[in-house]
Amino acid sequence: MRVRLRAVAFMVVSLVLVAPSVASAVPRPSLDPFYAYTGSTPLEDIAPGTVLQTRTVPYHLAGVKSRIQAVQILYRSTGILGNATTNVTSILKPPTRRANVPHVIAYGSFYDSLNRNDQPSYAIAGGVTFGGLVNTIEAVLIAPFLNRGYTVAVADTQGQEANFAAGPEYGMNTLDGLRAAFGAPETGITDAAKVGLYGYSGGAIATEWAAELAPEYAPDVNARLVGAAMGGVLVKPSTNLHYVEGSQFWAGVMPMAIIGAARSFRVDLKQYLSPYGERVYERMKDDSIADVLGRYPGLTWKKLAKPEYPEPEDVPIYVEKVNQLIMGSRGTPTIPLYIGQGARGELEGTKGNKPGVGKGDGVMVAGDVRQLAREYCDRGVSVDYRQYNGASHVTAVATWLPASTGWLLKRFTDAPASENCATITPGNSLAPIPQQAG
Repeated sequence: MRVRLRAVAFMVVSLVLVAPSVASAVPRPSLDPFYAYTGSTPLEDIAPGTVLQTRTVPYHLAGVKSRIQAVQILYRSTGILGNATTNVTSILKPPTRRANVPHVIAYGSFYDSLNRNDQPSYAIAGGVTFGGLVNTIEAVLIAPFLNRGYTVAVADTQGQEANFAAGPEYGMNTLDGLRAAFGAPETGITDAAKVGLYGYSGGAIATEWAAELAPEYAPDVNARLVGAAMGGVLVKPSTNLHYVEGSQFWAGVMPMAIIGAARSFRVDLKQYLSPYGERVYERMKDDSIADVLGRYPGLTWKKLAKPEYPEPEDVPIYVEKVNQLIMGSRGTPTIPLYIGQGARGELEGTKGNKPGVGKGDGVMVAGDVRQLAREYCDRGVSVDYRQYNGASHVTAVATWLPASTGWLLKRFTDAPASENCATITPGNSLAPIPQQAG
């Protein structure tokens, strides 16, 4: 395993041609005219996935140019409320085109931030932020595909408002980004190209929701999909909230997700917060996951909320919105799935086996992921589910990465997809939270 990881790391280094100096300053997205749609046609009258403008830039790692070229596309997409939005995707061209590999990997980034300056497109264009450095780390996951001649599409999955944890929005941004990639001649993607979906953690949010929504939201893209590989999956956010609260490392993700979901649905949850909760909200509203991990040890819902709301389920608007973020509730994939999930969160300071929650990897709940896999199996989806009982969210990557990469590459061949539906044990209920009377 170590040899494999070293080989992948070497591939990342091989992509980089270190420039004499770090790239010049790049304007933040809010100040960059490329991110602004200025056309005369109302955005609502433009079809999702339509290309609005393009540019080509070198692919940067921590502000340093590489020899990879990235075609960036501003395109029309859709918000979680059905509203017309714009978004950006970056299409990374492989260093060597191979005639027998004309295909595309839609890579879901785990940049996980409430700040749009941390989004992949800005980092890829040369921008450097603390939260955005995760995009450099992700080169390890992207390099194996590029070096095999695959084009890699990296959308700003959270959209231009940085709506962290708003799963369906991640999916629509991914699908519309693929529509735009096929619609822009600069990408060099042919009509015959097929697409594989790939992502871990925050990237798994984009991967799963894209696979789930594609048959209805983007049947044209769905016809091109061959499979989806994901790991460390956020299936039912309400369960995750109870799992991570009080933990030593991951507790800060709880208010991050609440802020992101409230922002996407355009609801105000501050009225339910305690004075301390309001301070956390103001301090965190532009943070990335890198800013909060380990900085709120022991944080609980009761510390964030007013006494009259002792549990998040006591807030009706929270229940209404979080129920709309349960995976599997809006559709069924028509492609094979590979799902990997850790189950030893104690390694990262999260106690397992809370009632109704059970074991997890520190931030994601294994019982929820297992149950999603089972439900998809029952609907006729081919699922290969792997649970890493000795691994946490971070350490599971070492096992998931080579296995998922190999699995997804096979989906572009005639090899049948592996599946183990008959051996997946029952998990947690994925039913919506009941609305309280009154």
